Amino acid sequence: MSDPATGNGGAGSADAGDGTRAVRAGLPEPVKHEPTLPGPVFAAHFHLPGDPTGPYTYGRDENPTWTLLERAIGELEAPGQDGAETLVFASGMAAISSVLFSQLRAGDAVVLPDDGYQALPLVRAQLEAYGVEVRTAPTGGNAQLDVLDGAKLLWIETPSNPGLDVCDIRRLAEAAHACGALVAVDNTLATPLGQRPLELGADFSVASGTKQLTGHGDILLGYVTGHDAETMAAVRRWRKIVGAIPGPMEAWLAHRSIATLHLRVDRQNTTALRVAETLRGRPEVTGLRHPGLPDDPSHETASRQMRRYGCVVSFTLPSRARADRFLDALRLVDDATSFGGVRSTAERRGRWGGDAVPEGFIRLSVGAEDPEDLIADLLRALDESVS
Repeated sequence: MSDPATGNGGAGSADAGDGTRAVRAGLPEPVKHEPTLPGPVFAAHFHLPGDPTGPYTYGRDENPTWTLLERAIGELEAPGQDGAETLVFASGMAAISSVLFSQLRAGDAVVLPDDGYQALPLVRAQLEAYGVEVRTAPTGGNAQLDVLDGAKLLWIETPSNPGLDVCDIRRLAEAAHACGALVAVDNTLATPLGQRPLELGADFSVASGTKQLTGHGDILLGYVTGHDAETMAAVRRWRKIVGAIPGPMEAWLAHRSIATLHLRVDRQNTTALRVAETLRGRPEVTGLRHPGLPDDPSHETASRQMRRYGCVVSFTLPSRARADRFLDALRLVDDATSFGGVRSTAERRGRWGGDAVPEGFIRLSVGAEDPEDLIADLLRALDESVS
């Protein structure tokens, strides 16, 4: 097998197009008679005579399949940025936890969004149990600016999940750094083809690779990308301590999937905007949100920092019963959680109890179906849900 520690060169450069980087990301130098993307390496340990030096020693610490995937993600999140490092994890929450719990100590203060991912309240409770002060503010309106003073870390989620509010990453990062705080951005919904937080001033870009990055609804994965050696060493140490590592097959499947990321993202983003524009004309739909809509409250900020606006559309139907009937009537949209997959999904988000949303609130993740078929299915389901 060729050495995965040596890259193919050029794919991660800042001037390469998104499609070029995606299909070439993380590939090793070509070697005659070997596959373009080497298969997964299943190993708990490696031959290690003498002192424990070299790139691969033990399967909880490193794996050649991870190396290729980590380089691929880094070439998308931080193209052309020397010194940027990516670490992959078993899930998005493992990646989130690695940043928060490796950087914060008892007596520190952290700022979290109060409208972010539904597991964040669980994270808040655990941080407070460890003696960390947790402050919260909404994503919209850059409200986190008001509670930054004295904080050690600012956690940003933009666009927010599920409400799709957007904040100004660059402005928040500048203010946080002026206060001595680190900045982490949850980039799950945007993907690195929609938004590059490190270029906007963040210290960490964190994401669930379970979602659109891998895009097929069959992998749990997370990652952290950062450019400071000391803080990333702490993240790596946390991964070693808790053992929240991806399996080699999951890592290989993720890398394989990244090659089509630009195709999926472009199709899904374009269709999502068409869906949002269609739903805007329905009288029973209220609270419609998608950052790509010119009249969306987040559009102005999103247009400055996002290159693509995402595949998720959120809206509210008049009641829980109406929302349930709508979901039951859908034929091309699966009633399932998560988002970003090639098959459209939707759910009444209030069923989980962790989001401050109305009972009829729907989070719709637009897949790769033909737009006309998907829109027709949504409109038919809305009509059938009336009674």
